[in-house]
Amino acid sequence: MPTLTRAEAAERASLVDVESYHVDLDLTGDGDTFRSRTVVRFRARSGAATFVEFEPVAIASMTLNGQPVPATAADGARLALHGLAETNELVVDATMRYSNNGEGLHRYTDPADGAVYLYQHLFINNGGRVLPCFDQPDLKASFRVSVTAPAEWTVATNGRLVSRDGGRWEFAATERISTYLASLIAGPWHACVDEHDGIPLTLYARAALAEQLDAQAPEIFEVTKQCLDRFHEMFEIRYPFGHYQQAFAPEFNFGAMEYPGIVVFRDDLVPRSAMTHTEREYRASVIAHEMAHQWFGDLVTMAWWDDLWLNESFAEYLGSRVAAEATRFTGTWTTFALHRKAWGLRADQRPSTHPVAPSEVADTDQALLNFDGISYAKGASVLKQLVAWLGDEAFLAGVNAHFEAHAYGNATLADLLGALAKSGGRDLSGWAELWLRRAQVNTLRAEVRRDGDTYAEVAVVQTAPEGYGTLRPHRIGIGLYDHRDGAVVRRELIEAELDATGRTVLPGLAGQRVADLLLLNDGDLAYGKIRLDDESAAAVPLLLPLLTDSLSRAVIWASMLDSVVDGERPVAELVTLVLAALPVETETVIVEDVLRATRGLVDRYATAETRPAALELVAQAADRLLAASPAGGSRQLVAARGLIGATVDTARLRDWLAGDGVPDGLAVDADLRWLIRYRLAVLGATDPAGIEAELAADRSASGEQWAARCRAALPDPAAKEAAWAAIVGDAALSNRLAELTAIGFWQAEQRELLEPYVARYFAEMPEMMRIRSGMSAEKIALAAFPAVMVAERTRELAAGLLAGPGVNPILRRVVQDNDDDMRRALLARGLG
Repeated sequence: MPTLTRAEAAERASLVDVESYHVDLDLTGDGDTFRSRTVVRFRARSGAATFVEFEPVAIASMTLNGQPVPATAADGARLALHGLAETNELVVDATMRYSNNGEGLHRYTDPADGAVYLYQHLFINNGGRVLPCFDQPDLKASFRVSVTAPAEWTVATNGRLVSRDGGRWEFAATERISTYLASLIAGPWHACVDEHDGIPLTLYARAALAEQLDAQAPEIFEVTKQCLDRFHEMFEIRYPFGHYQQAFAPEFNFGAMEYPGIVVFRDDLVPRSAMTHTEREYRASVIAHEMAHQWFGDLVTMAWWDDLWLNESFAEYLGSRVAAEATRFTGTWTTFALHRKAWGLRADQRPSTHPVAPSEVADTDQALLNFDGISYAKGASVLKQLVAWLGDEAFLAGVNAHFEAHAYGNATLADLLGALAKSGGRDLSGWAELWLRRAQVNTLRAEVRRDGDTYAEVAVVQTAPEGYGTLRPHRIGIGLYDHRDGAVVRRELIEAELDATGRTVLPGLAGQRVADLLLLNDGDLAYGKIRLDDESAAAVPLLLPLLTDSLSRAVIWASMLDSVVDGERPVAELVTLVLAALPVETETVIVEDVLRATRGLVDRYATAETRPAALELVAQAADRLLAASPAGGSRQLVAARGLIGATVDTARLRDWLAGDGVPDGLAVDADLRWLIRYRLAVLGATDPAGIEAELAADRSASGEQWAARCRAALPDPAAKEAAWAAIVGDAALSNRLAELTAIGFWQAEQRELLEPYVARYFAEMPEMMRIRSGMSAEKIALAAFPAVMVAERTRELAAGLLAGPGVNPILRRVVQDNDDDMRRALLARGLG
């Protein structure tokens, strides 16, 4: 997979203007290859030379303007083009290879029925795996696709279907789109169809998921229609790409991808087992996120990857906002405050931190690394603050002017800021410099001086991490809460503008009665790490269970979790709070996220001596929540999952598998069975035969993935060796199965057994990076990192790898960031 530098892209864009691609694919052959015939029409500077990305297995013919192109012009990654005319036609007929890593044209065989499914994912720099193309975002073109496929298959692309004759499919030309946005699906897909406001709607899933798609389609269509209506209210340009298709595909590397006219999601979003309210909410916000991309990213596309935030930050912000405003899932901002923003805060404090809008992204390898919590969650937080500052009317006016000026073209940071500045009547250059061009996060601490029972002074102190001097203006809410009559009531919500001097005294609080809880960032407008004053922090265990506003509770939980991550509070204090407050929590996303985050912190921050007791408290909290939850509801299912993940009571888990002692209303369905089997595997309470028996009863894609994870989790030397060999050396293993094998491998309960693999990670992971690429390689390297092996020796080995020559940039970033997390864990262990 070739790397394209920004300098190369800029030079090529100065020479070439692409008009159209006609891509004709033959998918009827046997084996792991397919035929691709492409006609590329483009204008160029007469006499110039350039190249297209092109990674063929074999070439049947190549012509440029009717003249043969020598085979030597193709080096396996690029095709050199010389002697260009003002108007050009490149025709290439070649054999290409299917992939099993989620890139190019991914081929998947469903274990449930043996059916084959394909989807095309050309993201960032994979266009050459399917067709010869000018693979950069600012060389947009119209795509016309023809496909020959088995007659029983269904094929869908960005463009509308013009005709079908048996297995021959012809699609209309698209509007001008970037190469990375061209996609198709092919296979025996099951489809559900609908229509809304003149827009044809289609859902696709594997035939093995037909029953689930049919059952869930009404909700998915409802959310889709509600989001379309809300975007049409906000944006003056209607949905611009004809039909709106959504495909749920296996082994997709992303959660979803915004291909215009045919959005693709990982098919986990059409589960075959019970869903919690949080999972339904997440699906709704992802639908809204990908729909936002139809304007931010597809209609108007960044000119280069340094403006990735124009795509992802806006889609992340609008995904939460539109889902909350248009659908029944009104709690998305609570999820954002606790889960998504935490992702951004963690990424922003690691060695790999970067600005939301970096001034330079040198090449496509670096661009891939920036698809992180900064480009998504931090950028969305910053936008939420900008909207509060500009006002929603001015914000939307600027956005609509931006769309009008750059529709079907490309744009930059300066273009959007200019439109927003004009509509809002404010110069945004200073704001952009502080929030978009500079990295790292500020900490906001409440500083309280009391005069008896009243406030003498309340201030917010803002600090920047060592080595970063940037302080920023913040718009923030401060909630004053009182405990009265068994409830916690918000007495007042103060809105304040914090300047960048470092200390802002809050007006109007001097002389007021001291509140039982003073909550910084109430309403979650600010992007920053929040720290309560000592008295408020001490009151949290008593008051948190009584707070009625879920967003306020999320802000408190996020602050507590972040304090533990930073080593300011011990993990023992966190698990005590979990036991006190979580059993009465009613918001499922808070329960899920707090249990997940706490479990991770216990595994890494607790010592071998203290971990069992801490984990027992987590299990007790989940068990109490399970007992208090209504039968058959989301909270009961979340509590059961949390208990399964924390308990060491193998007899109880076996009983549940046998159908004994299961709480009323809790369905031990296929996925819950696998979760129980996985925990038993970790604890050494099942064996390979038990896993294979479970798989025999669930011969499905999900079953296959769960089985891979369970095999890797077994505390058996032979099982570990087999799993490790698959992770680092089995290129035939698909991206998703390799990732899940790596996820199952490292277990805090098995540290002694796993000790030899710590050194092997740093010695052997570079080889894995040579047999895999892109996002698949990044996910596997991350999942396979020995995060639970918290020790100075692990850090020494990491330092040794990083000091060596030629370290793959993806692996370098994974190791640097995880090493920094381990540094924090070692420091935190000193708290006891």
